[in-house]
Amino acid sequence: MSNHPIIISGGGPVGLVAALSLAEKGLDVIILETSPEIPTDLRAGTFHPPTVEMLDTLSIGQELLNMGIKVPEWQIRDRKQGLVAQFDLNLIADETPYPFRLHCEQHKLSHLAFKALQKYPNARVMFGHTCSSYTQDEDGVTVQAEGADGKAVELRGSYLLGCDGVRSIVRKTADIEFEGFTWPERFLVFATTFDLKKHGFTGNAYIADPDEWAAIFVQPHDGPPGIYRIAFPIKPEQDEAEVLSDDYVQSRIQGFLSPDQTYEIPYRSVYRVHQRVAQSFRKGRIALAGDAAHVNNPLGGMGLNSGIHDAMNLADKLARIMLDDAPEALLDQYDRQRRLTNIEYVQAITIRNKKMLEERDPQIRAERLQEMRDTATDPEKHRAFLMNSSMINSVRRAAQID
Repeated sequence: MSNHPIIISGGGPVGLVAALSLAEKGLDVIILETSPEIPTDLRAGTFHPPTVEMLDTLSIGQELLNMGIKVPEWQIRDRKQGLVAQFDLNLIADETPYPFRLHCEQHKLSHLAFKALQKYPNARVMFGHTCSSYTQDEDGVTVQAEGADGKAVELRGSYLLGCDGVRSIVRKTADIEFEGFTWPERFLVFATTFDLKKHGFTGNAYIADPDEWAAIFVQPHDGPPGIYRIAFPIKPEQDEAEVLSDDYVQSRIQGFLSPDQTYEIPYRSVYRVHQRVAQSFRKGRIALAGDAAHVNNPLGGMGLNSGIHDAMNLADKLARIMLDDAPEALLDQYDRQRRLTNIEYVQAITIRNKKMLEERDPQIRAERLQEMRDTATDPEKHRAFLMNSSMINSVRRAAQID
């Protein structure tokens, strides 16, 4: 390790992907991860076509493809009316070599990236260590980390990347505002081994309803046929213990499948959902990526994808700065590219998706669902819609920003 590695706070998928991209380019990197091992987070698990393209430039790309489930078609449904519209990513096969959503639990990507990092002597992962504070100067950053045993460790690096989630210490220490809001309702997420294909569902579906909309994603789990993860809204005043009870979870799934059947539920959890974007993704030698920089609701599967787009964009620019003597102003370009496209695409689309699914006004609801029907049946509108929802347009838009 050199005296000036790139230090990454946070060993989730975004931090690990950034580290792997940097290590494969020949740069020294250190990850500080609070947990004693790779965190197992069951929230995200959808990779859009441009994300699969990016990951395929790394040594883990093909292995991830082999582990995941390819979902070329996805649906918008109404809880009472059934299927509203079905979208087919094969319609944009001329725009991407991966015309599908790749479904795979995010912790599996993390494990792949960690395993790959172990091959590089220029990469080091420090489990059980948390970035507690730092200072920066013209030549680098000095990071204070606290080990699980309470002992302090001081590290010197060239840059510090905050990939440490929604409560990012890096962002807070840099005094960067996290602008936006938190949705009043929470999300209940659970999984069932029941195969929803038997009821006409594709591997990804969104169900519209004023009170009980839902989002459904198939995941590989322990192997075929996989497992279906389902997200529901729960009211702010509902007790978490009640929401996680067997009776409540069964009532939710029985509400849109058979009420006469009991379903196997391997896991369940409740979490809050935010829509926030950091005021800046860069401050001196500090850069933010992933949930430390932006968070959004999961309706569209864009949060993890956008974080990986951050990581790959940032790793490329840091390599140019450190290996090719490119100006540090590239980090300002990173801020402009990733922050603007997150606001224009990720925030806008996920907020619109949620509003469409939960719309209460019967007339507005009918109009929005009819718009989805019309979009799916018109080839040009269908293609245009897919270019946005697949995040291809957001990546191309970022590339155009100087």
